[in-house]
Amino acid sequence: MNKTTQYRYVVVACLVFWTAGAGFAQVSSVNGPEIIGQNAFYTSNRAPLVESPFIKLPIGSIIPRGWLRTMLELERDGMTGHLEEISPWLKFQTSAWASKEGIGERGWEELPYWLKGFGDLGYVLKDQATITAARKWIEPVLSSQRADGWFGPRDLLTSLKSKASPEGVPDLWPIMIMLNVLQSYYEYSKDERVISLLTNYFKWENSLPATAFGAGYWPRVRAGDNIESVYWLYNRTGEPWLLELAGKIHGNMARWDTGVINWHNVNFAQGFREPAVFWMAARQPELLAAPERNYQQAMNLYGQFAGGTFVSDEDSRPGYADPQGGFETCGIVEFMHSFEMLTKISGNPLWADRAEEIAFNSFPAAETPDLKALHYLTCPNQVQLDRSSKAPAVENSGATFSYSPFEVYRCCQHNVSHGWPYYAEELWLATPDNGLAASLYAASELNARVGNGTQVKISEETEYPFQDTIRLKLDLPSATAFPLYLRVPRWCDNISLQIDGRPVVVKSTPLSYIRISRQWANGDTVTLHLPMKISVRKWSANKDSVSVDYGPLSFALKIEEKWQKFGNQEKWPEWEVMPGSAWNYGLILDPQDPAGSFRIERKPGPPATQPFTPEKAPLALLVKARKIPDWRLDPKTNIVGLLPQSPVRSSEPVEEVTLIPMGAARLRISSFPIIGDAPAVAPRRQKH
Repeated sequence: MNKTTQYRYVVVACLVFWTAGAGFAQVSSVNGPEIIGQNAFYTSNRAPLVESPFIKLPIGSIIPRGWLRTMLELERDGMTGHLEEISPWLKFQTSAWASKEGIGERGWEELPYWLKGFGDLGYVLKDQATITAARKWIEPVLSSQRADGWFGPRDLLTSLKSKASPEGVPDLWPIMIMLNVLQSYYEYSKDERVISLLTNYFKWENSLPATAFGAGYWPRVRAGDNIESVYWLYNRTGEPWLLELAGKIHGNMARWDTGVINWHNVNFAQGFREPAVFWMAARQPELLAAPERNYQQAMNLYGQFAGGTFVSDEDSRPGYADPQGGFETCGIVEFMHSFEMLTKISGNPLWADRAEEIAFNSFPAAETPDLKALHYLTCPNQVQLDRSSKAPAVENSGATFSYSPFEVYRCCQHNVSHGWPYYAEELWLATPDNGLAASLYAASELNARVGNGTQVKISEETEYPFQDTIRLKLDLPSATAFPLYLRVPRWCDNISLQIDGRPVVVKSTPLSYIRISRQWANGDTVTLHLPMKISVRKWSANKDSVSVDYGPLSFALKIEEKWQKFGNQEKWPEWEVMPGSAWNYGLILDPQDPAGSFRIERKPGPPATQPFTPEKAPLALLVKARKIPDWRLDPKTNIVGLLPQSPVRSSEPVEEVTLIPMGAARLRISSFPIIGDAPAVAPRRQKH
C-alpha cells in the first residue's frame, strides 16, 4: 500500500469496545475502510490498478424504498418511461442503433443517453416491462458488431469531418455512452456477449492511431468515460493491453489534469473527474488531487450559492456568476454520476456529500413533480418560468426555463434518465474488508455477501433528508463477523449511535465514517442519529448574500406557483410557472446569531411519497423579512434581477416569510439579500 493510500485510511478517533448479545463490538471513527486486499465477492480493481476503497454492488442488490422509490416510479410512468412515444430520436423501426447492420437514422447521443438510464431504471425497480423494453434495443446493438470490432451506427465511423480529414474519422463519443448501457446490462444479467463485444471493440480502438483520441470536440473532452469502461473490462478479464489502451487515450485526450480545459457545463461535469480515473493506473498523487482543484476553481468563480451547481447555462462566461444564472439538467445528472464515481475511487466521503447536495436541492426542480417534463436550466434564483427567451442573461435563446417533454431540450430530454437510477445503485457499497458501507442515505433494502460469504439483508428505515435518524435491521442465517461503515456528513458535528438499543459512545468528526466491526446476529439493529441544525452561509463573492441550510437541505423562499399549460398535447403538456406571491425579500437576521433567527415547522406524520413540492414539503423555516422594492424582474427577459448588495436598507413592513426545501421549490429565491445598515453576518470560509 503506498503512502497516499495509507494516509486515506488511518483511524481518526479512538476505539470503543463493548459487549452485546453477539459478542464484542469494535466501534471507531475512521477516514475510510481498511484496504487489506480485494473484496472476496464483488469485482474491484485488479492489480496494478490502485486498490478499491469502495466497490459497486451488482445492480439489483439494493431495492430503494420511500421517496426515492417514488421518484423512480414517477420516472418510469413519466417522460423517461414513455420517451419512445415522444422523442423523434427513438424510432425503433428506422434507428441505426436498432439495426444489426448499423444502418438507418443515425441520431447521435440521444438513444444511448436515454437507454443508459432507462435500462437501469428497470433493473433497480425490478420492473420486467421496462427491462424488456430496454432489451429490445440492447439485442440489436449486441448483434451489430463487425468483424473488425466496431459496433453500432456505421455512419459514426466517418462522421467527424475536417480539413485535415475530409473523408471523416470515427466519432467515439456516442459509443462511450452505449458502453455504459452494456456495462449495466452485464452487471444485471451476466450476459457474456457483453464481455466479448467490449473486448473486440477495444481491440479495434487499440488499433487506431493515438491521434484518434484527440479527434472531435466532444470525444476529446469526454474520453475519460472511455477509460472508465476500459478499466471496467480489465477488472473482469485482466487483459494487459487494456491498460496500454487507457494510457493511449489519456495521453491524447483533452488533459483535465492540467486544469479546467473546457467550461461547457456537461463537459466539465463529466470531464473533471478523468484525472482520478487515470490515477488508478498511474498512481500519481497530483492526478487524484486534480478533480478537487478543478471543482474548486469552478465553484469559486461561478458557484457561490447553495444547491451544488455553478452558473453554466451551456458555458460558464466571465461576468455571469449571479444566482439568476443556471445549470443544465444534463450537467446536474452528470455531476451526480461523477460524485458517485469519485466516492468509490478516492474513498473520500466529501464526494458523497456533494452527490446528496445536488440530488436533494437542485435535481428535483429540474423536472415537474410528476416527472413528465423538464426544463433546460435550473437556477438558484428563478422566479418565473415562462417560455420567452432569456438571452443574453443566459447563453442560449429559446425556451430554456419553461417545462416541456419535447426535443427543444434534445440532450437533457434523454440524459436525465440516469440521475435517479444511478443514485439508487450507489446507496450501499462493498468494502475491501468484506464489509458494507452506507454511502448515500435513503430507505432501502440491501442483499449482499459479507464476511465469510454469508448473505445478509439490511433493511434501512429512514425519512432522511427530512429527518435525521437512520435505522438498520440485519437479517442473517447465522452469526457472521464483518465491518459496517456509516458515513458522517460534513455538516454533522457529532453523531449518536445505538446498537441493539444500547447507546455506544464514539467521538466522530465531520467527513468520516463510523466503523462497527463485530460478529452480527440475526435481528441486530443499528440506529444512527445525525443531528441537523440550521446554518447560514455568507457568499462574499455574490454581494454578501446568504443561503440557509438545515442538515443536507438548503432552503428557498416559498413562492405561490401558478401553473399554466401550453402546447397542443393533452397527454404530454408543456408548462409555464408564474409567481402568485411576492419574491423580492431580504432577510432580517440577528448579526450575533444568524441561525437563531429561524424557527422550524414540521408537518405531522411521515413525509409525502413525493416530498419535493411546495404543498408536500415536510418541513419549513420561518424568518422575518422585508420586501426590497427596487429588486425586480428584468423587463427585457423576465428573469430575476441581479442580487442587490447587502446590507440593503428597506422601509417596507416587517413580515414573516416561509422557506421550504430548495428541491421542492420550482420558483425559488435561495440566495437572499440581508436587510440592515451594516454587515449582518460575519464572512465564513466556504467548503464546497
